Amino acid sequence: MACGRVGHPPTYPVVMSRSHFTLAALATSAVAGLDVVGAQAFGSLGHGDFDAALLTARDGGHWIVRVPRSEKAESEQSADLVALRALSTGVRTRLPFAVSSFAGQVPIAGTRAVVYEFVYGTKISLGDITPELAASIGTAIAAVHALPTSFVVDAGLASHNSVDGHRAAVSLVERACATGLVPIALQQRWEHAGAESALWQYPATVINGSMGSDSVLAASDQVTGILGWHGLRVGDPALDLQWLLGCTQPGATDAAFDAYGAARGQIDRQLRQRATLLAELEVARWLLHGTEVRSTSIVDDAVELLSALTDDAQTTLGSTVSNDTVSLTTDELEILLDRSERAAG
Repeated sequence: MACGRVGHPPTYPVVMSRSHFTLAALATSAVAGLDVVGAQAFGSLGHGDFDAALLTARDGGHWIVRVPRSEKAESEQSADLVALRALSTGVRTRLPFAVSSFAGQVPIAGTRAVVYEFVYGTKISLGDITPELAASIGTAIAAVHALPTSFVVDAGLASHNSVDGHRAAVSLVERACATGLVPIALQQRWEHAGAESALWQYPATVINGSMGSDSVLAASDQVTGILGWHGLRVGDPALDLQWLLGCTQPGATDAAFDAYGAARGQIDRQLRQRATLLAELEVARWLLHGTEVRSTSIVDDAVELLSALTDDAQTTLGSTVSNDTVSLTTDELEILLDRSERAAG
């Protein structure tokens, strides 16, 4: 979901895309003894935040080499490496899916090429998520949340408890409402949620912190791997689940939350309701990003999304967040989460 900010000038030198042959040569310099016999572009070279190639070694193994094309990508890559190192062999044995491993790095043009072990599976979209796959995703996320928080703390990664999460949400609402662009119905809904203490009584867990449909690799409706660990921290488990509210296939969202609950137990009774609120607050985050970078197009876009949230004010927004209904369509929710990740970069 990563790409450059909309309406914000780049702060990273524009570079020509590197061919998969160049990336393969960098990989052999980064990993001692790596004998590459095949290479192909991975993703769209010259677009997005990374140049990447899929490599085949003589022994049949596969590797990914990536070179960041933006400051945001370089920062994300650095955070991802810290997280992958924190995910020790012992921690990984607790997970029912594969996590990539760092293999080596080499400097290139002021940044670095990083080589990882390839994780097998097919990337998915929200529309691909069947109830069966959704259940597997719910179980996979539950396994992440069941990990001991000590390894995250020991790695020096961020740790936020429920009080921190509550304060952050209330502050976000206050700052968004201060723009004068949040409709009254939505403002009241969010303020009511902020004042509802039961909504914020949750046990903080290990979270991936940047979960989305493009984080998941799958095969035969089962999760085979999870990518992108740059947001690894202790925090609100609802952050890893909010994106599942946008599943398109009937029963998929319910299957994900049911499987998660079966694996974790009813230790967080307001999880889905809080996930609903956090998904809606991504609109507020996008609005604030637009005001911060003084982008009229982003602000207008955010206002349009706010309008979509308030279209059904007499029903959905007339109730509280406890009804766990997001007014955005699936496409709007997926696009919004993409925009919000850009805003966070």
